[in-house]
Amino acid sequence: MYRYKGAVGILIFILFLSLGGLICLLHNQSLSQNYFAKKQCNYLKVWVNNEPQKSSGIIRFKAKVVSGYQKAKQIRLSGQMLLAVKLDSLKPIKLKYGDEIIIPATYTEIEPPYNPAEFDFKAWLGSQNIYHQAFIDQDHIVNNKNNVGNLIIKMALNLREKQVAKYRSLIKSDEAFAVASTLILGYRADLSKETLSAYSKTGTIHALSVSGAHVAIIYVVLDLLFFFLNKNRALRIVKLLLICTLIWGYALLTGLSPSVVRSAVMISILIAAKVLSKQTNSYNVLAFSVFCQLVYNPFLILDVGFQLSYLAVFGLIYLQPKIYNLLYTDHIWLDKLWSFTAMSLSAQVVTFPLSIYYFHQFPLYFLFANLFISIPLVLMMYLGIAVLIPAFGFLAPVFEWIINFTNSILKWIANLPYASFSSIWINLPEFVLLSLSLGLFIYALAKFNKQFLFSSLVLFVCYQLLVMRDDLNSLDQRKIILFSLRKNYAAAFINGREAVLVSDLSAEDKNYNFSVVPALTKLKVGKIRFISFNKDTVLGQFVLKNNQIAFFNYKMLLIDENLNDKNINGNANFSSIWLSGNTKFNLAKMDLDIKYKTAIIDATNKDYKIEILKRYMENNDIDVHVLKKNKAYLVQLTQ
Repeated sequence: MYRYKGAVGILIFILFLSLGGLICLLHNQSLSQNYFAKKQCNYLKVWVNNEPQKSSGIIRFKAKVVSGYQKAKQIRLSGQMLLAVKLDSLKPIKLKYGDEIIIPATYTEIEPPYNPAEFDFKAWLGSQNIYHQAFIDQDHIVNNKNNVGNLIIKMALNLREKQVAKYRSLIKSDEAFAVASTLILGYRADLSKETLSAYSKTGTIHALSVSGAHVAIIYVVLDLLFFFLNKNRALRIVKLLLICTLIWGYALLTGLSPSVVRSAVMISILIAAKVLSKQTNSYNVLAFSVFCQLVYNPFLILDVGFQLSYLAVFGLIYLQPKIYNLLYTDHIWLDKLWSFTAMSLSAQVVTFPLSIYYFHQFPLYFLFANLFISIPLVLMMYLGIAVLIPAFGFLAPVFEWIINFTNSILKWIANLPYASFSSIWINLPEFVLLSLSLGLFIYALAKFNKQFLFSSLVLFVCYQLLVMRDDLNSLDQRKIILFSLRKNYAAAFINGREAVLVSDLSAEDKNYNFSVVPALTKLKVGKIRFISFNKDTVLGQFVLKNNQIAFFNYKMLLIDENLNDKNINGNANFSSIWLSGNTKFNLAKMDLDIKYKTAIIDATNKDYKIEILKRYMENNDIDVHVLKKNKAYLVQLTQ
């Protein structure tokens, strides 16, 4: 075995990789023979599988399918769906975790992203084993009055609901209440966009999600409370069981997020080893907690929070001691300050590539903001737990003041000049090169290895060359993007880093920010000019006049309610026509006067009208592209 240890090691890696693949296949509910989408049913019996979230008269929750009805026959089914229920404004229904209901079997597949750089909602839900969704009215639900959820989860959610209600009664400020509920209980209340932006731009967003730091703070409190159990081995074992029970109870109360579970597993192992006088290896403990979570749910490997959480802890284990040892001071408070600085630097450095890959921004003042929030975070945790105890309810005003003070300082930091570098878009090859370069650079400095340092610099140069190529391409780009929307229209005419956006959306519209902004940001467009169909406009190479658009060598005819026979010049040639607004224009008459290669139908047309127009184009052998529930239409113009 020792002679062939390399081969044995490779075989062990292959074994575990195969085991992971097998667990993934077994975990994927859509592959089951009883998956509800594989059966034809009239009705489905489901139960609420998480805490319902209410917003604008609609409640959303994960629904676990348990059976289906084929006429009078009931069959056993499996799988999950995302269910949205439109509430009756006069008498809204109240659903809780575990409630069993019967709904019509009218569901659809989760739609993929249709626009460039748009958030992949389908992949995100797929990582949670959800592949279908349904939207139904409250009147179409039959509540069985049964509650079949997991008893422990049900008790935890009920307890959390009571604690949230207690915060609501004690805290006057809505913003402070939202932060307190999120910070202490993991209840994701509606935080304002301004507050979320402030935490994000300052690199302190981790403070708003219940994570390992929160569990560590609770462990310190519990360790002090049970100090009297340190007298002998038997009492220390009792202390171990008490602390582990309370920590796991808190993890359950906050929703068992990957970071909390990771911290609970690690702390449980570390204190167990301490009580039993066993040696521990931090890397092995970290790997064991990863292994446990992935065996339970292998799709967690795709979760961004899971990835960032474990990367940050790896940085604390490996990099923090090395940074801390760079400086030495005899002053106790300066030493503590430097220790925390090293901790913040190590976590930020190792998560830097992944953060900009997913979130496209980097907080410049993260070190200052994290140093500031360290003390308020500890105070908020202690006070937040204390005010839930009836005897300490009088501390609620202090708790609320600290939250408001912390929020105001973070907002001030976020509004400083150059608070964050935003709109940083890197693709997968660039992310891999940056990560490898950073990893080799850290290892080279730790081992004083010139070869690794040189390799790191070479990889970084390759990364910079790819970034420079993207920047140069963005300066000369000429593109037209007609976006796929549900009820609106939007078309971006891009020249370099400027764009003219023909749309009925405003800059504040959530559809604009969700579907249009990511594509323009990824293309490094910095200047956007909004215009509508109704006004003739000339902006550089873009000309809109008489329902006709000319952009460089591309010509487009807008066919809407404003178009009439006088708008069209005889024997005109267009690259495409754009059909909008459920137009009643006579296309057959128009075909005698103009020529065009492509017909584009946007989402402002009714579904029946889209079918009529599509059929007409196909019958006349004209290339047609429907923007509704289809990919955006992209035109790459030549120089």
